[in-house]
Amino acid sequence: MMLHLGEGIMNNLKRIAGLGLVSAAALAASSGTAQSVPDHDATEQGDVSVTIYNSNLALVQDVRQLDIAQGQSRIEFPDVSARIRPETLSFYAPDTTIVEQNFDYDLLTPTKMMEKAIGQTVSLLRTNPATGAETRERAKVLSTAGGVVIQIGNRIEVLRDDGLPVRVIFDRVPPNLRARPTLSVNLDSTRPGRRPVSLRYLSSGLGWKADYVALYNEGDNSIDMQGWVTLTNNSGTTFHRADTLLVAGNPSGSGGRGFGNRGMTRAGTESADRERLGDFYLYPISGRTTIANAQTKQVSFLDVQGVPARKVYSIAVGWQQNDSTPRNVASAISFSSSRDQGLGDALPAGTVRFYQRDSQGTPQFIGENSIGHTPMGSELTLTTGDAFDITVQAEVEKRETITERQWRESERFQVFDADDNLVSRGSVERQERTYYYRTTMRYTLTNAKDEPIEVDLMQTGLDRYWWAYDYRVVSEDVPGEQINYSRRKYVIPVPAEGKRVVRVVYETRW
Repeated sequence: MMLHLGEGIMNNLKRIAGLGLVSAAALAASSGTAQSVPDHDATEQGDVSVTIYNSNLALVQDVRQLDIAQGQSRIEFPDVSARIRPETLSFYAPDTTIVEQNFDYDLLTPTKMMEKAIGQTVSLLRTNPATGAETRERAKVLSTAGGVVIQIGNRIEVLRDDGLPVRVIFDRVPPNLRARPTLSVNLDSTRPGRRPVSLRYLSSGLGWKADYVALYNEGDNSIDMQGWVTLTNNSGTTFHRADTLLVAGNPSGSGGRGFGNRGMTRAGTESADRERLGDFYLYPISGRTTIANAQTKQVSFLDVQGVPARKVYSIAVGWQQNDSTPRNVASAISFSSSRDQGLGDALPAGTVRFYQRDSQGTPQFIGENSIGHTPMGSELTLTTGDAFDITVQAEVEKRETITERQWRESERFQVFDADDNLVSRGSVERQERTYYYRTTMRYTLTNAKDEPIEVDLMQTGLDRYWWAYDYRVVSEDVPGEQINYSRRKYVIPVPAEGKRVVRVVYETRW
Protein backbone atom coordinates (compact mmCIF):
# COMPACT_ATOMS: atom_id res chain seq x y z
CA MET A 1 0.00 0.00 0.00
CA MET A 2 1.24 3.50 -0.82
CA LEU A 3 0.12 6.62 1.03
CA HIS A 4 0.18 10.08 -0.59
CA LEU A 5 0.53 13.47 1.02
CA GLY A 6 -0.53 15.73 -1.84
CA GLU A 7 0.41 19.31 -2.56
CA GLY A 8 -2.31 20.48 -0.16
CA ILE A 9 -0.16 19.05 2.65
CA MET A 10 2.51 21.63 1.82
CA ASN A 11 1.07 24.29 4.10
CA ASN A 12 0.98 22.01 7.15
CA LEU A 13 4.53 20.71 6.82
CA LYS A 14 5.64 24.24 6.24
CA ARG A 15 5.40 24.69 9.97
CA ILE A 16 8.06 22.05 10.60
CA ALA A 17 10.12 22.52 7.48
CA GLY A 18 9.69 26.18 6.70
CA LEU A 19 9.35 24.99 3.13
CA GLY A 20 5.69 24.84 2.18
CA LEU A 21 6.07 21.12 1.53
CA VAL A 22 2.56 19.77 1.99
CA SER A 23 -0.69 20.27 4.02
CA ALA A 24 -3.19 17.82 5.43
CA ALA A 25 -5.39 17.70 2.40
CA ALA A 26 -4.66 14.37 0.84
CA LEU A 27 -4.17 10.96 2.31
CA ALA A 28 -5.13 8.34 -0.24
CA ALA A 29 -4.58 4.62 -0.46
CA SER A 30 -2.49 4.90 -3.63
CA SER A 31 -1.39 7.48 -6.17
CA GLY A 32 -4.40 6.88 -8.36
CA THR A 33 -7.08 6.67 -5.67
CA ALA A 34 -9.58 9.51 -5.29
CA GLN A 35 -9.56 11.22 -1.93
CA SER A 36 -12.42 10.26 0.36
CA VAL A 37 -14.45 12.73 2.42
CA PRO A 38 -14.28 11.86 6.13
CA ASP A 39 -17.50 11.22 7.98
CA HIS A 40 -17.30 13.58 10.97
CA ASP A 41 -20.32 11.94 12.58
CA ALA A 42 -18.77 8.47 12.53
CA THR A 43 -17.85 7.26 16.02
CA GLU A 44 -17.33 4.08 17.94
CA GLN A 45 -18.50 5.65 21.17
CA GLY A 46 -21.45 4.07 22.91
CA ASP A 47 -23.80 5.56 25.49
CA VAL A 48 -21.78 8.59 26.57
CA SER A 49 -22.24 10.72 29.69
CA VAL A 50 -20.01 13.74 30.33
CA THR A 51 -19.82 15.58 33.66
CA ILE A 52 -17.97 18.87 33.20
CA TYR A 53 -16.45 20.97 35.98
CA ASN A 54 -15.49 24.66 35.93
CA SER A 55 -11.80 23.85 36.09
CA ASN A 56 -10.87 22.35 32.70
CA LEU A 57 -11.81 18.88 33.89
CA ALA A 58 -14.48 16.38 32.91
CA LEU A 59 -15.61 12.90 33.89
CA VAL A 60 -16.39 10.80 30.81
CA GLN A 61 -18.46 7.62 31.08
CA ASP A 62 -18.82 5.49 27.94
CA VAL A 63 -20.79 2.20 27.75
CA ARG A 64 -20.17 0.16 24.60
CA GLN A 65 -21.56 -3.22 23.50
CA LEU A 66 -18.61 -5.42 22.47
CA ASP A 67 -17.83 -9.05 21.68
CA ILE A 68 -15.19 -10.44 24.04
CA ALA A 69 -13.44 -13.74 23.45
CA GLN A 70 -12.87 -16.26 26.21
CA GLY A 71 -9.42 -16.17 27.75
CA GLN A 72 -6.93 -13.40 27.05
CA SER A 73 -7.60 -10.94 24.24
CA ARG A 74 -6.88 -7.37 23.22
CA ILE A 75 -9.62 -4.81 22.56
CA GLU A 76 -9.22 -1.30 21.22
CA PHE A 77 -11.40 1.67 22.15
CA PRO A 78 -11.13 4.46 19.54
CA ASP A 79 -12.66 7.89 20.13
CA VAL A 80 -11.65 8.33 23.74
CA SER A 81 -10.53 11.80 24.75
CA ALA A 82 -7.14 12.78 23.35
CA ARG A 83 -6.43 14.36 26.76
CA ILE A 84 -7.48 11.39 28.85
CA ARG A 85 -5.74 10.91 32.18
CA PRO A 86 -4.98 7.18 31.80
CA GLU A 87 -4.28 6.72 35.51
CA THR A 88 -7.91 7.58 36.27
CA LEU A 89 -9.39 4.87 34.01
CA SER A 90 -12.01 2.58 35.49
CA PHE A 91 -12.97 -0.46 33.33
CA TYR A 92 -15.79 -2.90 33.90
CA ALA A 93 -17.23 -5.79 31.89
CA PRO A 94 -19.10 -8.79 33.35
CA ASP A 95 -16.89 -11.88 33.90
CA THR A 96 -13.85 -9.96 32.66
CA THR A 97 -10.71 -8.57 34.26
CA ILE A 98 -8.24 -6.09 32.80
CA VAL A 99 -4.60 -7.16 32.55
CA GLU A 100 -2.97 -4.16 30.88
CA GLN A 101 -3.95 -0.87 29.27
CA ASN A 102 -2.24 1.41 26.75
CA PHE A 103 -3.21 4.80 25.43
CA ASP A 104 -2.02 5.67 21.92
CA TYR A 105 -2.10 9.45 21.55
CA ASP A 106 0.34 9.77 18.61
CA LEU A 107 -2.21 10.80 15.99
CA LEU A 108 -1.89 10.39 12.24
CA THR A 109 -0.95 13.82 10.88
CA PRO A 110 1.34 14.92 8.01
CA THR A 111 3.86 16.28 10.50
CA LYS A 112 3.91 13.06 12.53
CA MET A 113 4.23 10.96 9.36
CA MET A 114 7.31 12.91 8.31
CA GLU A 115 8.80 12.61 11.80
CA LYS A 116 8.19 8.86 11.86
CA ALA A 117 9.72 8.54 8.37
CA ILE A 118 13.17 9.69 9.54
CA GLY A 119 15.62 7.05 8.32
CA GLN A 120 13.03 5.65 5.90
CA THR A 121 12.65 6.05 2.14
CA VAL A 122 9.71 7.89 0.56
CA SER A 123 8.82 8.96 -2.97
CA LEU A 124 8.75 12.58 -4.12
CA LEU A 125 6.42 13.32 -7.01
CA ARG A 126 6.97 16.72 -8.63
CA THR A 127 4.72 18.11 -11.36
CA ASN A 128 5.94 20.63 -13.90
CA PRO A 129 3.18 23.27 -13.94
CA ALA A 130 4.00 24.24 -17.53
CA THR A 131 4.01 20.80 -19.16
CA GLY A 132 2.21 18.68 -16.57
CA ALA A 133 5.06 16.18 -16.68
CA GLU A 134 5.66 14.29 -13.44
CA THR A 135 9.05 13.42 -12.01
CA ARG A 136 9.34 10.72 -9.36
CA GLU A 137 12.39 10.24 -7.13
CA ARG A 138 13.13 8.05 -4.14
CA ALA A 139 14.41 10.02 -1.14
CA LYS A 140 15.60 9.14 2.34
CA VAL A 141 14.31 11.40 5.12
CA LEU A 142 17.26 12.48 7.27
CA SER A 143 15.75 15.12 9.60
CA THR A 144 12.67 17.28 10.25
CA ALA A 145 14.26 19.57 12.87
CA GLY A 146 13.68 23.07 11.55
CA GLY A 147 13.21 21.77 8.01
CA VAL A 148 12.92 18.56 6.03
CA VAL A 149 16.34 17.27 5.03
CA ILE A 150 16.41 14.43 2.50
CA GLN A 151 19.01 12.39 0.64
CA ILE A 152 18.49 11.63 -3.07
CA GLY A 153 21.24 9.40 -4.37
CA ASN A 154 24.53 11.04 -3.41
CA ARG A 155 23.13 14.51 -2.83
CA ILE A 156 21.56 16.12 0.25
CA GLU A 157 18.63 18.49 -0.23
CA VAL A 158 16.47 20.68 1.94
CA LEU A 159 12.93 20.66 0.63
CA ARG A 160 11.77 24.16 0.01
CA ASP A 161 8.70 25.97 -1.21
CA ASP A 162 9.81 26.71 -4.77
CA GLY A 163 6.31 26.95 -6.22
CA LEU A 164 6.40 23.50 -7.79
CA PRO A 165 3.60 21.09 -6.86
CA VAL A 166 5.07 18.34 -4.69
CA ARG A 167 3.59 15.19 -3.22
CA VAL A 168 5.25 12.96 -0.64
CA ILE A 169 4.29 9.30 -1.10
CA PHE A 170 4.72 6.93 1.85
CA ASP A 171 4.93 3.17 1.40
CA ARG A 172 2.94 2.48 4.58
CA VAL A 173 1.48 4.05 7.70
CA PRO A 174 4.22 4.29 10.34
CA PRO A 175 3.58 1.98 13.30
CA ASN A 176 1.88 3.36 16.45
CA LEU A 177 0.21 6.23 14.60
CA ARG A 178 -3.55 6.38 15.06
CA ALA A 179 -6.18 8.20 13.09
CA ARG A 180 -8.11 8.75 16.35
CA PRO A 181 -7.13 8.70 20.04
CA THR A 182 -7.27 5.02 20.97
CA LEU A 183 -7.25 3.15 24.26
CA SER A 184 -6.26 -0.52 24.07
CA VAL A 185 -6.68 -3.05 26.89
CA ASN A 186 -5.60 -6.63 27.40
CA LEU A 187 -8.44 -8.62 28.96
CA ASP A 188 -8.96 -11.99 30.57
CA SER A 189 -12.54 -13.26 30.27
CA THR A 190 -14.06 -16.41 31.76
CA ARG A 191 -16.59 -16.69 28.91
CA PRO A 192 -17.10 -15.54 25.32
CA GLY A 193 -19.96 -13.34 24.18
CA ARG A 194 -21.31 -9.83 23.66
CA ARG A 195 -21.75 -7.70 26.73
CA PRO A 196 -21.71 -4.06 27.93
CA VAL A 197 -18.26 -2.63 28.58
CA SER A 198 -18.03 0.49 30.77
CA LEU A 199 -15.21 3.01 30.59
CA ARG A 200 -14.92 5.85 33.08
CA TYR A 201 -12.04 8.34 33.12
CA LEU A 202 -11.10 11.94 33.80
CA SER A 203 -10.02 14.21 30.99
CA SER A 204 -8.71 17.74 30.69
CA GLY A 205 -9.63 19.98 27.80
CA LEU A 206 -13.32 20.29 28.72
CA GLY A 207 -14.63 23.13 30.84
CA TRP A 208 -17.43 25.62 31.28
CA LYS A 209 -18.23 28.94 32.84
CA ALA A 210 -21.25 31.14 33.19
CA ASP A 211 -21.79 34.27 31.13
CA TYR A 212 -24.49 36.72 32.19
CA VAL A 213 -26.15 39.40 30.07
CA ALA A 214 -27.81 42.09 32.20
CA LEU A 215 -29.94 44.91 30.77
CA TYR A 216 -30.07 47.76 33.29
CA ASN A 217 -33.23 49.88 33.25
CA GLU A 218 -32.28 53.14 34.95
CA GLY A 219 -35.82 54.53 34.78
CA ASP A 220 -37.32 51.90 37.09
CA ASN A 221 -34.08 50.73 38.77
CA SER A 222 -34.21 47.13 37.60
CA ILE A 223 -32.27 44.64 35.53
CA ASP A 224 -33.27 41.89 33.12
CA MET A 225 -30.73 39.09 33.45
CA GLN A 226 -30.06 36.12 31.21
CA GLY A 227 -27.51 33.48 32.18
CA TRP A 228 -25.66 31.33 29.67
CA VAL A 229 -23.52 28.27 30.16
CA THR A 230 -20.49 28.63 27.90
CA LEU A 231 -19.03 25.17 27.31
CA THR A 232 -15.69 24.63 25.52
CA ASN A 233 -14.19 21.41 24.20
CA ASN A 234 -10.46 21.33 23.46
CA SER A 235 -10.00 17.67 24.32
CA GLY A 236 -9.20 16.60 20.75
CA THR A 237 -12.33 14.41 20.61
CA THR A 238 -15.99 14.93 19.75
CA PHE A 239 -18.48 13.43 22.19
CA HIS A 240 -21.58 12.30 20.28
CA ARG A 241 -25.09 12.57 21.71
CA ALA A 242 -23.75 12.88 25.23
CA ASP A 243 -25.85 13.13 28.36
CA THR A 244 -24.20 16.29 29.71
CA LEU A 245 -24.11 17.52 33.30
CA LEU A 246 -22.35 20.65 34.54
CA VAL A 247 -21.03 20.95 38.11
CA ALA A 248 -20.62 24.40 39.69
CA GLY A 249 -17.82 24.19 42.20
CA ASN A 250 -14.16 23.31 42.54
CA PRO A 251 -13.50 19.75 43.69
CA SER A 252 -10.19 19.26 45.46
CA GLY A 253 -7.46 18.42 42.97
CA SER A 254 -9.24 19.95 40.00
CA GLY A 255 -7.18 23.13 40.11
CA GLY A 256 -10.19 25.43 39.88
CA ARG A 257 -10.34 28.58 41.99
CA GLY A 258 -13.26 30.47 40.49
CA PHE A 259 -13.15 34.23 40.07
CA GLY A 260 -13.09 35.38 43.67
CA ASN A 261 -15.99 37.20 45.33
CA ARG A 262 -14.94 40.82 45.38
CA GLY A 263 -18.34 41.91 44.07
CA MET A 264 -20.31 40.08 46.78
CA THR A 265 -21.01 42.58 49.55
CA ARG A 266 -23.09 40.13 51.61
CA ALA A 267 -23.12 36.35 51.38
CA GLY A 268 -26.50 34.72 50.93
CA THR A 269 -28.13 32.21 53.29
CA GLU A 270 -30.85 30.80 51.01
CA SER A 271 -30.87 27.31 49.52
CA ALA A 272 -31.38 27.22 45.76
CA ASP A 273 -33.94 24.90 44.17
CA ARG A 274 -31.31 22.89 42.31
CA GLU A 275 -29.98 19.38 42.59
CA ARG A 276 -26.75 19.08 44.52
CA LEU A 277 -23.84 16.71 44.40
CA GLY A 278 -22.22 16.91 47.82
CA ASP A 279 -21.48 20.61 48.22
CA PHE A 280 -21.77 21.43 44.53
CA TYR A 281 -24.74 22.54 42.43
CA LEU A 282 -25.69 20.67 39.26
CA TYR A 283 -26.74 22.29 36.00
CA PRO A 284 -27.95 19.58 33.59
CA ILE A 285 -28.24 20.32 29.86
CA SER A 286 -31.67 19.27 28.67
CA GLY A 287 -31.60 16.41 26.15
CA ARG A 288 -28.57 14.80 24.63
CA THR A 289 -26.11 17.04 22.82
CA THR A 290 -23.03 16.57 20.66
CA ILE A 291 -19.99 18.36 22.09
CA ALA A 292 -17.77 18.84 19.06
CA ASN A 293 -14.02 19.22 19.41
CA ALA A 294 -12.73 22.81 19.12
CA GLN A 295 -16.26 24.09 19.71
CA THR A 296 -17.86 26.58 22.05
CA LYS A 297 -21.48 25.82 22.93
CA GLN A 298 -23.90 28.05 24.85
CA VAL A 299 -27.04 26.95 26.69
CA SER A 300 -29.41 29.24 28.63
CA PHE A 301 -29.98 28.45 32.32
CA LEU A 302 -31.33 31.74 33.74
CA ASP A 303 -33.86 34.24 32.38
CA VAL A 304 -35.33 36.75 34.86
CA GLN A 305 -36.91 40.18 34.26
CA GLY A 306 -37.53 43.15 36.51
CA VAL A 307 -35.03 42.38 39.28
CA PRO A 308 -34.67 45.39 41.62
CA ALA A 309 -31.30 47.08 41.13
CA ARG A 310 -29.70 50.42 41.78
CA LYS A 311 -26.73 52.35 40.54
CA VAL A 312 -24.01 52.92 43.12
CA TYR A 313 -21.18 55.46 43.02
CA SER A 314 -18.28 54.57 45.28
CA ILE A 315 -14.67 55.38 46.07
CA ALA A 316 -12.11 54.25 48.65
CA VAL A 317 -9.79 56.65 50.45
CA GLY A 318 -6.61 55.62 52.26
CA TRP A 319 -5.59 56.92 55.67
CA GLN A 320 -4.10 60.44 55.43
CA GLN A 321 -4.54 60.34 51.68
CA ASN A 322 -3.76 63.60 49.91
CA ASP A 323 -5.08 63.70 46.35
CA SER A 324 -3.27 66.21 44.16
CA THR A 325 -6.20 66.16 41.74
CA PRO A 326 -9.83 64.96 41.94
CA ARG A 327 -10.48 61.28 41.20
CA ASN A 328 -13.45 59.87 39.32
CA VAL A 329 -15.64 57.59 41.41
CA ALA A 330 -16.47 54.05 40.37
CA SER A 331 -19.88 53.34 38.87
CA ALA A 332 -21.46 50.05 39.94
CA ILE A 333 -24.80 48.25 39.83
CA SER A 334 -26.11 46.60 42.98
CA PHE A 335 -28.68 43.77 43.04
CA SER A 336 -29.60 40.61 44.93
CA SER A 337 -29.75 36.91 44.09
CA SER A 338 -32.44 36.31 46.72
CA ARG A 339 -35.65 34.40 46.08
CA ASP A 340 -38.10 37.25 46.79
CA GLN A 341 -36.31 40.40 45.63
CA GLY A 342 -33.63 39.09 43.31
CA LEU A 343 -32.62 36.54 40.71
CA GLY A 344 -33.79 33.59 42.80
CA ASP A 345 -30.90 31.28 42.03
CA ALA A 346 -27.37 30.33 42.98
CA LEU A 347 -24.97 31.90 40.49
CA PRO A 348 -22.00 29.89 39.19
CA ALA A 349 -18.75 31.77 38.63
CA GLY A 350 -18.54 33.79 35.44
CA THR A 351 -18.69 37.23 33.89
CA VAL A 352 -21.61 39.66 34.10
CA ARG A 353 -21.88 42.06 31.16
CA PHE A 354 -24.14 45.07 31.59
CA TYR A 355 -26.08 46.90 28.88
CA GLN A 356 -28.29 49.98 28.95
CA ARG A 357 -30.62 51.42 26.33
CA ASP A 358 -29.69 54.71 24.67
CA SER A 359 -32.18 57.43 23.68
CA GLN A 360 -33.08 55.40 20.56
CA GLY A 361 -33.89 52.33 22.67
CA THR A 362 -30.83 50.40 21.48
CA PRO A 363 -28.95 48.43 24.18
CA GLN A 364 -25.35 49.62 24.54
CA PHE A 365 -22.52 47.96 26.48
CA ILE A 366 -21.64 49.84 29.70
CA GLY A 367 -19.19 47.49 31.42
CA GLU A 368 -18.52 44.04 32.85
CA ASN A 369 -17.20 42.34 35.95
CA SER A 370 -16.63 38.83 37.23
CA ILE A 371 -18.28 36.98 40.08
CA GLY A 372 -17.32 33.87 42.00
CA HIS A 373 -19.66 31.04 42.97
CA THR A 374 -22.42 33.04 44.67
CA PRO A 375 -25.02 31.54 47.07
CA MET A 376 -28.64 32.49 46.62
CA GLY A 377 -29.67 35.47 48.72
CA SER A 378 -26.36 37.30 48.26
CA GLU A 379 -26.02 41.03 47.68
CA LEU A 380 -23.75 41.96 44.80
CA THR A 381 -22.28 45.30 43.78
CA LEU A 382 -20.41 45.02 40.49
CA THR A 383 -18.29 47.86 39.18
CA THR A 384 -18.91 48.70 35.53
CA GLY A 385 -16.42 51.55 35.10
CA ASP A 386 -15.60 55.10 36.21
CA ALA A 387 -18.26 57.80 36.40
CA PHE A 388 -17.50 60.61 33.95
CA ASP A 389 -19.19 63.45 35.89
CA ILE A 390 -18.53 62.61 39.55
CA THR A 391 -15.25 63.17 41.40
CA VAL A 392 -13.84 63.06 44.92
CA GLN A 393 -10.71 64.73 46.24
CA ALA A 394 -9.46 63.63 49.66
CA GLU A 395 -7.07 65.84 51.62
CA VAL A 396 -5.56 66.09 55.08
CA GLU A 397 -6.88 69.50 56.05
CA LYS A 398 -5.25 69.58 59.46
CA ARG A 399 -3.10 67.30 61.59
CA GLU A 400 -1.93 68.15 65.09
CA THR A 401 -0.55 66.53 68.23
CA ILE A 402 -2.85 66.43 71.26
CA THR A 403 -2.12 65.83 74.92
CA GLU A 404 -2.83 62.67 76.86
CA ARG A 405 -5.53 64.54 78.80
CA GLN A 406 -7.27 65.50 75.55
CA TRP A 407 -6.99 61.87 74.46
CA ARG A 408 -8.69 60.66 77.63
CA GLU A 409 -11.46 63.23 77.21
CA SER A 410 -12.39 61.84 73.80
CA GLU A 411 -12.92 58.28 75.05
CA ARG A 412 -16.69 58.67 74.53
CA PHE A 413 -16.00 58.83 70.77
CA GLN A 414 -14.54 55.33 70.58
CA VAL A 415 -15.91 53.42 67.62
CA PHE A 416 -18.56 50.71 68.03
CA ASP A 417 -19.90 48.34 65.38
CA ALA A 418 -23.55 47.52 64.63
CA ASP A 419 -23.66 45.00 67.52
CA ASP A 420 -22.32 47.56 70.02
CA ASN A 421 -18.95 45.88 70.16
CA LEU A 422 -16.05 48.21 70.69
CA VAL A 423 -14.24 48.31 67.35
CA SER A 424 -11.21 49.90 68.99
CA ARG A 425 -10.96 46.72 71.18
CA GLY A 426 -10.65 48.64 74.42
CA SER A 427 -7.85 50.65 75.98
CA VAL A 428 -4.34 49.42 75.46
CA GLU A 429 -2.63 48.94 78.83
CA ARG A 430 0.86 48.78 77.41
CA GLN A 431 1.44 52.35 76.30
CA GLU A 432 4.81 52.44 74.65
CA ARG A 433 3.77 55.43 72.55
CA THR A 434 3.05 58.73 74.29
CA TYR A 435 1.92 60.76 71.26
CA TYR A 436 -1.67 61.27 70.20
CA TYR A 437 -2.94 62.89 67.01
CA ARG A 438 -6.01 64.72 65.80
CA THR A 439 -6.50 64.51 62.03
CA THR A 440 -9.11 66.37 60.00
CA MET A 441 -9.88 64.74 56.65
CA ARG A 442 -11.64 66.87 54.03
CA TYR A 443 -13.51 65.22 51.19
CA THR A 444 -14.61 67.42 48.27
CA LEU A 445 -17.24 65.84 46.03
CA THR A 446 -18.45 67.27 42.70
CA ASN A 447 -21.43 66.26 40.57
CA ALA A 448 -21.80 67.52 36.98
CA LYS A 449 -24.94 65.45 36.36
CA ASP A 450 -28.31 67.17 36.11
CA GLU A 451 -29.70 65.09 38.97
CA PRO A 452 -28.68 64.62 42.61
CA ILE A 453 -26.66 61.51 43.45
CA GLU A 454 -25.18 59.71 46.48
CA VAL A 455 -21.58 58.59 46.78
CA ASP A 456 -20.47 55.71 49.00
CA LEU A 457 -17.15 56.92 50.37
CA MET A 458 -15.08 54.30 52.19
CA GLN A 459 -12.37 55.52 54.55
CA THR A 460 -9.83 52.70 54.85
CA GLY A 461 -6.63 52.13 56.81
CA LEU A 462 -8.06 52.81 60.28
CA ASP A 463 -6.86 49.50 61.75
CA ARG A 464 -3.13 49.64 62.52
CA TYR A 465 -0.92 47.70 64.93
CA TRP A 466 -1.61 46.62 68.53
CA TRP A 467 -0.74 50.01 69.94
CA ALA A 468 -3.11 51.74 67.53
CA TYR A 469 -6.32 49.75 68.01
CA ASP A 470 -7.93 52.47 70.11
CA TYR A 471 -9.06 55.25 67.75
CA ARG A 472 -11.95 57.72 67.91
CA VAL A 473 -14.20 59.55 65.46
CA VAL A 474 -14.61 62.89 67.19
CA SER A 475 -16.87 64.56 64.64
CA GLU A 476 -18.27 63.89 61.19
CA ASP A 477 -20.47 66.00 58.92
CA VAL A 478 -22.25 62.87 57.67
CA PRO A 479 -22.93 59.94 60.01
CA GLY A 480 -20.63 57.02 59.21
CA GLU A 481 -21.18 53.27 59.36
CA GLN A 482 -18.36 51.12 60.74
CA ILE A 483 -17.91 48.23 58.29
CA ASN A 484 -15.04 46.52 60.13
CA TYR A 485 -12.01 47.43 62.24
CA SER A 486 -10.33 49.18 59.33
CA ARG A 487 -13.14 50.62 57.20
CA ARG A 488 -15.78 53.28 57.82
CA LYS A 489 -18.43 54.08 55.19
CA TYR A 490 -20.10 57.41 54.46
CA VAL A 491 -23.11 57.80 52.15
CA ILE A 492 -22.83 61.40 50.98
CA PRO A 493 -25.62 63.18 49.03
CA VAL A 494 -24.35 65.57 46.36
CA PRO A 495 -26.72 68.05 44.66
CA ALA A 496 -27.25 68.18 40.91
CA GLU A 497 -24.58 70.25 39.17
CA GLY A 498 -23.12 70.97 42.58
CA LYS A 499 -20.37 70.40 45.11
CA ARG A 500 -20.27 69.04 48.64
CA VAL A 501 -17.47 69.31 51.21
CA VAL A 502 -17.48 66.84 54.11
CA ARG A 503 -15.08 66.82 57.06
CA VAL A 504 -14.34 64.04 59.55
CA VAL A 505 -12.09 64.44 62.61
CA TYR A 506 -10.21 61.38 63.89
CA GLU A 507 -8.12 61.00 67.03
CA THR A 508 -5.55 58.25 66.83
CA ARG A 509 -2.30 56.91 68.27
CA TRP A 510 -0.59 57.21 64.90
